[in-house]
Amino acid sequence: MATDQHQSASFDITAEEPQETLLAGFSQFGLAGLTAVDFLVDQLDFEETGHVTADQLPAITPFENGRPRHHTRLFSHADRELTVLVGELFVPVWAAKPFSDAVLDWTETNDVEEIAVLNGITMPHAPEEHQVFYVATDDYRERRLADAGAGTEVPPMGRGFLDGVNAELVARGMRSSLRTAVFVTPVHAQAPDVDAAIRLLETVEQVYGLDVDTEPLEAFAAEVREYYEELSNRLSERADAEMPEDRMYM
Repeated sequence: MATDQHQSASFDITAEEPQETLLAGFSQFGLAGLTAVDFLVDQLDFEETGHVTADQLPAITPFENGRPRHHTRLFSHADRELTVLVGELFVPVWAAKPFSDAVLDWTETNDVEEIAVLNGITMPHAPEEHQVFYVATDDYRERRLADAGAGTEVPPMGRGFLDGVNAELVARGMRSSLRTAVFVTPVHAQAPDVDAAIRLLETVEQVYGLDVDTEPLEAFAAEVREYYEELSNRLSERADAEMPEDRMYM
């Protein structure tokens, strides 16, 4: 990758003032996090409030029924006290810092106090490991996870590394008052991994006190499967050169 390309990638956010908590899902293998936040927005009738544009980065312009839309969009719901980021654009490792800086600068300017990311990871796992784990700063754990009741416990991820955008977001949380967490679950090759997306949604439902009916997700995923399969193929084509290795493990 050429150095000047790395230096010139930039992102701009045009959006209304967000809620205090930002929930994000990005275009990564398995597309579980992206599927989960996309479904959440649709299921709970979030209102689109903004978008992110990219400069000097290979971009996509999604469309549906002939109507184009921005690849990275923001949605808010005042009653739910949440803003959701739906990131359909694949952000390569070399662009992770400018992308994260743009998001973090925007959230800081608008007094966002908490960011949580939903993420699927490729890893060898047994059937009993089909669950959601967390990597979170101390203040996030104390605020959201410490007092979880029976049946709502989310176990910590044992050991490993965060890469790319997730690493940048959590790193900011470690050195500031921003509460940050990444919820991760094992994913399979199919796109989207509906079971993994449902696990992530159930965790969001527990942690944030939402009422999400995940039963329609299978039908929802079927509607967009062809699009997501194409998106997943694009990720696979770029993976060797640009995608970080999943080095998290239990």
